[in-house]
Amino acid sequence: MKNGAIIVGAGHAGVQAAASLREEGFDGPVLLIGEENELPYHKPPLSKTFIKDAEARPQLLRGESFYSGNAIDYRPGLRVTGIDLAGRRLELAGAAPLAFDRLVLATGSRPRKLPIDGAGLAGVVSLREVADARLIRELSGACADVVVLGGGFIGLEIAATLRAAGRNVTVVEAMDRLLGRVVAPPIGQHVRQRLADMGVRILTGTTVSRLEGENGHVSAAVTSAGERLPAQLVIVGVGVVPNVELAEQAGLAVSNGIRVDAQMRTSVPEVLSVGDVASYRHWSTGGDVRLESVQNATDQARLAARTIVGGADAYGAVPWFWSDIGDMKLQMVGLTAGADSHLVVGEPQDNRFSVYHFAGDRLLAIESVNRPADHMLGRKMLGAGFSPSRQAVLEGADALKAAFAAAG
Repeated sequence: MKNGAIIVGAGHAGVQAAASLREEGFDGPVLLIGEENELPYHKPPLSKTFIKDAEARPQLLRGESFYSGNAIDYRPGLRVTGIDLAGRRLELAGAAPLAFDRLVLATGSRPRKLPIDGAGLAGVVSLREVADARLIRELSGACADVVVLGGGFIGLEIAATLRAAGRNVTVVEAMDRLLGRVVAPPIGQHVRQRLADMGVRILTGTTVSRLEGENGHVSAAVTSAGERLPAQLVIVGVGVVPNVELAEQAGLAVSNGIRVDAQMRTSVPEVLSVGDVASYRHWSTGGDVRLESVQNATDQARLAARTIVGGADAYGAVPWFWSDIGDMKLQMVGLTAGADSHLVVGEPQDNRFSVYHFAGDRLLAIESVNRPADHMLGRKMLGAGFSPSRQAVLEGADALKAAFAAAG
């Protein structure tokens, strides 16, 4: 492979793909392209510690010496404008084309735009990159009222962080409950109550019809019911859109993401895709999924590297996720699709409990609040394909461990 491998996207997936290629013994050129003029960094802290600490800096995924020391040619500030599949080269804005033998698309996703009047006002911000987090940090330090649009993980993490910093925070969510697309009702209701106890105002089953401004800066959000919510900062967290445009223009198969097989190959085998942008048939549920998590990004990237060097492993990693919202560490393992019952164990009143999801007698997923031991054991059980009895779940950790050990 004289032209080697090019990785488009320098987030968790892209950096891991570059690192794993070297770990797997790939000795051709490895080129990593990122649009930001930053060394690649961790995204999760941006909605928490970064926006509340004026001295915080991005937490690097790898030190600068890692790239040079592993012969990884990292090129920041480049924008890919097209993929020439026939000629196997990338077209770049303001730079010469680059030839490749293998291409990895780790293009991620972008925040969904707000289709209402006033969305373009200053002070209306979505969080995806460190530049967004810097802007939120700057604006929040000079405002009293914040409106968060969207009751998902990112919106609630920011809401809790800014409320703890003394801001008046209102969360507006179109669905009838918080975290409706990602966790079970007991978890969502618990999160709502804890945030309310912090002083966060929460409006569910509500949308914002327009944003008002003064001198070009947002001043209020007006709900569909006509209520005017003062806001000098509006955080937009209404979901993301996968960055499939390059793949689509090149003729690769696309459906809610770039379609990949079990080895992370797209419809053109020399091109692979990993991370938030990759859509695949899940080995457990049998349905098509596109997962947005650090774990999924890194595990898919490792597998893509093995595929490039000749491996034939199928993707079978157990998905897990986390979110820190105020004093709640939420940890999820597995996927709840297809579940027909659940058990709640622990002490919700003490902010420590877990929800075990079953389909018949099969354990599908565990969602935990401040119960890290449940989460870690759950990862081991699901990874081994082990389903405990409901009685063992109700009896607690010792019974679960014993049952798991007895199963071999």
